[in-house]
Amino acid sequence: MELLEVRNLHAGIEGKEILRGVDLTIRPGEVHAIMGPNGSGKSTLSGVLAGDPRFTVTAGSATFHGVDLLSLSPEDRSHEGLFLSFQYPVEIPGVTMVNFMRAAVNAKRKYLGQEPMSAADFLKMMRQKRAVVELDNKLASRSVNEGFSGGEKKRNEIFQMAVLEPRLSILDETDSGLDIDALRIVAGGVNKLKTEQNATIVITHYQRLLDYIKPDVVHILYKGRIVHTGGPELALELEERGYDWIKQEADKL
Repeated sequence: MELLEVRNLHAGIEGKEILRGVDLTIRPGEVHAIMGPNGSGKSTLSGVLAGDPRFTVTAGSATFHGVDLLSLSPEDRSHEGLFLSFQYPVEIPGVTMVNFMRAAVNAKRKYLGQEPMSAADFLKMMRQKRAVVELDNKLASRSVNEGFSGGEKKRNEIFQMAVLEPRLSILDETDSGLDIDALRIVAGGVNKLKTEQNATIVITHYQRLLDYIKPDVVHILYKGRIVHTGGPELALELEERGYDWIKQEADKL
């Protein structure tokens, strides 16, 4: 069974159409990379799937493990197992990571009809998950992202992903602004969390992230449509040739 099935998805913002008929199928256990030039609709696609209210869907469908994704609120999409790692993670002053994540975990458990996790069990899980992304205990006890470096914020996002155990993770330009060491740690965390039951969408401009997170499928998004799909070699070809040849092929269609 497909984990995510997107068909003929059209969406825009303030009357401007950005997605012009996206088709995408993702199965459990797969890693998909979505690449494309600036303005092609990559972040719009991630926002639409996550339920960002700034975007309006005008046509098409998105089914998530058999559920009509577009009919759900952003919170319920999260509870159903969708996770979005932001390109620019926000700071939440005055709210510690421990309290933030415990609230998120127990909100999901309530949605699924489960009992809240006790403080002791939650702290034990926090310790285990911190190790996945080499997150310092001091960072975990501070306010969410407040005063964090760019790399620490991204590492913190992968830590949240580890705690929430989503079915589908969307990483929106997670490599943006990361040095090599931070990139290695973040990508290592993503790889450790991969199972045969979950899947990942990696949105990126560059091949370098895909040296660490190996995609099964690479899609090229251009002018709001997926115009080319291939294996990992497609990302290498883009690295060598740039996007001009994709633009020329797509504009002929």
